[in-house]
Amino acid sequence: MKRRSVSSFMIFDVTYADGSQSSHRKIPAAALAEAKDEAAIKAVIEAQDREIALASGRSRGEIKSVTRSRQG
Repeated sequence: MKRRSVSSFMIFDVTYADGSQSSHRKIPAAALAEAKDEAAIKAVIEAQDREIALASGRSRGEIKSVTRSRQG
């Protein structure tokens, strides 16, 4: 029987400068262990956006705000 790897994520909603939104962005809790402020969280999401842009050929705009998602 395979063991499932237990991953802990925090979920964020992102608003970009052009008004577009990205909901329920998963950020690994390990990446946030040092991220205590919005700037650090933005940096993690921007890194994800760069990886997505490389794969898709479409880049995202500048992040305007990041808020913790309401789960439930």
